[in-house]
Amino acid sequence: MSALPLSLRSYRVATGLLRPFTGLLLRERARRGKEEKTRLGERRGEATHIRPTGRLAWLHGASVGESLSILPIAERLTQRGLSVLITSGTVTSARLIERRLPPGALHQFVPLDVPRYVRRFLDHWRPDLALVAESELWPNMLIEVDQRRIPLMLVNARMSERSFRRWSRLSGMIGALLGRIDLCLAQSAADADRLARLGAPRVGVVGNLKFDSPAPPADPLRVSTLRGLISGRPVWLAASTHGGEEEQIVAVHKALGPYFPGLLTIIAPRHPQRGEDIAFIASDSGLKTALRSRGLEPDGATDVYVADTIGELGLFYRLAPVVFMGGSLVPHGGQNPIEPGKLGAAIIHGPHVHNFTDVYAALDREGGSVAVPDAQGLANTVGTLLSDVARLRTMARAAGETVEGLGGAVDRTMQAIEPFLMHMHLAGR
Repeated sequence: MSALPLSLRSYRVATGLLRPFTGLLLRERARRGKEEKTRLGERRGEATHIRPTGRLAWLHGASVGESLSILPIAERLTQRGLSVLITSGTVTSARLIERRLPPGALHQFVPLDVPRYVRRFLDHWRPDLALVAESELWPNMLIEVDQRRIPLMLVNARMSERSFRRWSRLSGMIGALLGRIDLCLAQSAADADRLARLGAPRVGVVGNLKFDSPAPPADPLRVSTLRGLISGRPVWLAASTHGGEEEQIVAVHKALGPYFPGLLTIIAPRHPQRGEDIAFIASDSGLKTALRSRGLEPDGATDVYVADTIGELGLFYRLAPVVFMGGSLVPHGGQNPIEPGKLGAAIIHGPHVHNFTDVYAALDREGGSVAVPDAQGLANTVGTLLSDVARLRTMARAAGETVEGLGGAVDRTMQAIEPFLMHMHLAGR
């Protein structure tokens, strides 16, 4: 256990002093739909479940993608006889995870990174092992786990070039944090190199867990019903969109509409609470719009269908042969394209995909996806694919084969953490 640099000591003092104001913060976030009103105590480290007896592994994923990626690990651990606690930090991730928890697993919201809250959380759950997904480097969490000698692993770890440059300016701080991690299992060699250069002492490359995540589920009856409603119409989906993209997507629809009679554009926003705003954007452009959150289905006159519900992307991926992945026409960094690839879609993305650089590079290289520079490029590509069924099917097949070929990270992750699991087993005896 190394001494803390001044930057981390200052951070701990500052977050401790801010504790009296967290109630206001949480209530305001709840008002905006960013917290569950009935579960605010969990964000203060107050448990709403009794700790299971025996050995317990704690798995943490920040949001939807990270949480879903660790579900196969959670399932493997429960099969080994461990209890599993999964934490996440967003309302959407909590709702999705609780639907897909394996037997023997629980979900709680992760506490805010305030020393007292983190200690309260750890006092109750007393994890024997902690696995944190991707790049969730909350200082107080890492320090408190380290002080209790809990083995800590960063799984599916990534460190983008942008994050690397930012952290390099805080080398003492990041070095002290990464030095407290027992094992970093990186998605790629580039991620591993950047993590090692920032101070992670033990780094391995196992691939991306998201390639092994099962395709998102969908109710077959709902799939059949919607497929019947839109039968015969050209359809494309803009998935996980962010602010600033929907205006461009509406413009694409208007540009393509005269050439594709009956065109249906489905927009599934990354944050479903934005559904009303997106419907206004489309309606204000003269397009007939329907909101799924209101219980509406697309009829023959619907131009834009806003899929502003949680947990139904699997449904819409199964309906749309062409999928644009959002967060990529604006400088957000892109969203995960693996799920539509698994479900047989041709994938389009914008230039901003630094959150998934390696994934998109592989898909682009193998012909499963195509990059476009702007809304005009998106319109041209959607139009080409909707009018060229042979090319669309070739792209979709390439996407599926690429995703399938990049699997195996779950097995490699389990092999890497086996020594820690064995130590837990021996300690339990």
